[in-house]
Amino acid sequence: MVVKLFGQIKAGNPQRVLLCFLEKGIEFEVIHVDLNTFEQKKPEYLLRQPFGQVPAIEDGDLKLFESRAISRYYATKYADQGTDLFGKTLEQRAIVEQWMEVEANYFNVVVLPLVINIVFTPKFDVALVEELKVKFDKILDVYENQLATNRYLAGPDFTLADLTHMPGMRYIINEAGLGSMVTSRENVNRWWNEISARPAWKKLMEMAAY
Repeated sequence: MVVKLFGQIKAGNPQRVLLCFLEKGIEFEVIHVDLNTFEQKKPEYLLRQPFGQVPAIEDGDLKLFESRAISRYYATKYADQGTDLFGKTLEQRAIVEQWMEVEANYFNVVVLPLVINIVFTPKFDVALVEELKVKFDKILDVYENQLATNRYLAGPDFTLADLTHMPGMRYIINEAGLGSMVTSRENVNRWWNEISARPAWKKLMEMAAY
C-alpha cells in the first residue's frame, strides 16, 4: 500500500520522513500542502494535524503526524527492508535514540530559529542571531568530538541518528549561508560530505528541485 504524505517537499520536516521512505524503499505519494497560503492552518488539514504543521501521513487506517515519530515507526516496521536505520541490538537502538533526542532538543532548537531569522525574516534580530551562532558553535564542537572516533553519530553505520539532522544541516549550509561552521570542523565536514552523498539524499534533492 502506498503511504500518503501530506506536506511540502522543500520543507524540512517532510524531508525527514521522505528520506526515511527513500532509504527504506517504501512507496509513497506526496499530497502537496501549500505553506505559502497557510493551507496547513485550514480546518480540513487540522483534522490530520491539529497543530497546523507538516507533515502528516495516511497509511490505510493509520494516521500519524510528527516527523520523528513517523520515521521511527517506519524504520521499525520495515526493519528488514532497505537501510537498517536502528541497528540490530537494543543497545544500538538506544544510542540511535540518544542522538535523535540530541537533534530534537539541542540541535533543532538552535537551528530552527537561526534559519527562520536569517532566511525568512527580512529585518532579523542581529543580536539574537549572533547569540544563536555561539550556541550552535558549542553544539557542533560536541559533534566534532563524537565524530572524531565514530564514522557516524551512533557508531559505524548510517542510522536515523544521522538522517534526522540532514534537512536542518542543508538549510544551515545553503539558505542560511553558515557552511563555514561545518567546513571548519574536520570531522563534522567529513560526516556531512559522506551522508549528503547517499543516493536517497540525492534523490530527495532532485524531488525538491534544488
